Amino acid sequence: MTSIAELRAEQLGPIREQATKVDPIVLQIVEGTLNSIEAEIEYAIERTARSPMIREAHDYRVGLFDRFCRKLTGRSYSAMPNAVVRDYPPEEMQPGDVFFMNDTYDTEGSIGHLPDMCSTVPVFHDGDVVAYIQAFGHHDDIGGKVPGSMPGPAVTVFEEGLMIPPIKLFDAGVRNTEALKIIKRNTRVPEMLAADVDSEVQACIMGAERMAELFARFGRDIVEACFQAILDKTANIFRNELLPKIADGEYYWEDYIEHDGVTDPKLHKFALKMTKSQDKIVLDFHGTAAQAMGPINWPCDYADGAFLVKWIAPILRNLADTPERMAEIHCNEGVCDVFEVIFPPKGTLITPIRPAATNARSFLLLRSLGLLAGVVAQAVGGRMPADQETIRYTGFYGYDENGKEFLSREVLGGGGGGRYYADGSDVIHIVPDSRNQPAEFSETRFPVIVEKFALWTDSGGAGKHRGGLGYEKDYRLLVDCHTIVTADRVRLGCYGVNGGKAGQPFGVYVDAEGRNEKLGGLVDGEPVKAGQIVRVRTTGGGGWGDPLERDTDAVRLDVLQGKVSVEGARRDYGVVVAMTGTGPEIDAAATTALRDEMRAARSAPLEMIDRGPGMGMFEGRIHGK
Repeated sequence: MTSIAELRAEQLGPIREQATKVDPIVLQIVEGTLNSIEAEIEYAIERTARSPMIREAHDYRVGLFDRFCRKLTGRSYSAMPNAVVRDYPPEEMQPGDVFFMNDTYDTEGSIGHLPDMCSTVPVFHDGDVVAYIQAFGHHDDIGGKVPGSMPGPAVTVFEEGLMIPPIKLFDAGVRNTEALKIIKRNTRVPEMLAADVDSEVQACIMGAERMAELFARFGRDIVEACFQAILDKTANIFRNELLPKIADGEYYWEDYIEHDGVTDPKLHKFALKMTKSQDKIVLDFHGTAAQAMGPINWPCDYADGAFLVKWIAPILRNLADTPERMAEIHCNEGVCDVFEVIFPPKGTLITPIRPAATNARSFLLLRSLGLLAGVVAQAVGGRMPADQETIRYTGFYGYDENGKEFLSREVLGGGGGGRYYADGSDVIHIVPDSRNQPAEFSETRFPVIVEKFALWTDSGGAGKHRGGLGYEKDYRLLVDCHTIVTADRVRLGCYGVNGGKAGQPFGVYVDAEGRNEKLGGLVDGEPVKAGQIVRVRTTGGGGWGDPLERDTDAVRLDVLQGKVSVEGARRDYGVVVAMTGTGPEIDAAATTALRDEMRAARSAPLEMIDRGPGMGMFEGRIHGK
């Protein structure tokens, strides 16, 4: 059996040569068609899925790959078909085959935790496999010890749900009903999960048909040459446009996960040394803490770190000359040509040994973005966005008024980091097109009332360009049930950059008999009584630049819009605001005096990166030093 690496070595030479001769009009048609196929698959899933997590929150991704398993589109991250090709040689695949998997340790770095179930459909032309179409979604439940399949105190993957290595879910068009029977038996929401799987599979089949039409139109040689040209374009943009903005040299940064759900809260170190040369960036993660006892591990040291690179490389788009140019740069497999990853030995947070638990791997997934941004910020004089934390999960489970079991899960957004040219965006999500669960949907499906949904005043980190705001969402429960929380940044806010301040951390609060109790970040089933309110506050983004340099009119507008309080304007920005009958008014003389006083009181220059006051909680408690 020929490996993917051997295929590339043997066959890519002629394709690379042909890519330099591609007709630019044909190239544009092929690239546009790929983007259209990706969008069409995503839309089909959205319209036909049944679960709130996929249909409403849009927590799923689509990937188009060539026969060498290289990702062709760059709108968002996706899984990878490498493990399917490893176990099922392409020469043995047949039209109508559909492959299925979710095993964290047996999918070549494609799947980070078990709820992400992935479908793969090969594309055929003249009897040969020429491409792959994939979709994976975060499914509401795939078994395990708690509803939602993300147990906070899990210490092994065996507690987290059903593990599925690459299998054939369809064999030449015939459904493997016995396999589907097992999958349905291991979930608490069998009909909903089966419907979601059908949605993803059929959307991928449709996408494969569209891709086959592209090959039929132009022929295999031309289409594959266009694929190579698309990847080369991305590599050249990174190599010639973005990398030169980073000074050559070595840079170091570390960030932390705050807790693992099992041991006492402590900082689990995530370390990165970046070595930048003329045409390459080497990322060395030696120094990262040992794998955790709890579920915060992330096995991503496969396929030369291809998944990790494609996930974090988009951070460098922030070095583009303009925001408009940044939006034009897509990150497909071409980025792997300009990055090299050096992993530490097995047994760390990012090289865990099976069966270490992984369900909360989103903590590391997100931290890796901030880790690269933090190390690059030092090399470019702070010209990188401040930190943001925009994936965490909350939910409720129990029995409704009619005794029917229910499970409500929601992926929550948060404030984006401030940038050198603009404030951070309010309540965004890192997954494209993701959105909050509408109150009308929650209230008609589950025994809850959404009593408040609003921006969280003062949550964005202070800065010349303010961090985006998180939000407050109040749920009143109509039945006795349990709440679930899977979140990080509950003590440390998202860091500020270039003098900007950290944003407010995440929190879930249960109003229990007059006490507003803040829960931890990994909670399996906190009891909630009927009538009680659960308040969710999502993180604010970090601020960028000196807060005392923020335009006073911008602060006035923030106060008018309720994004900054009168007290916050004075405390964080040195702006004295008085509320009048016509709205907030700035006392210019008092503001000048206060800002001068605040600058004079500074004992040291502002830090390049501000982690916020939460660091004081972890004095001497860093795992990995």
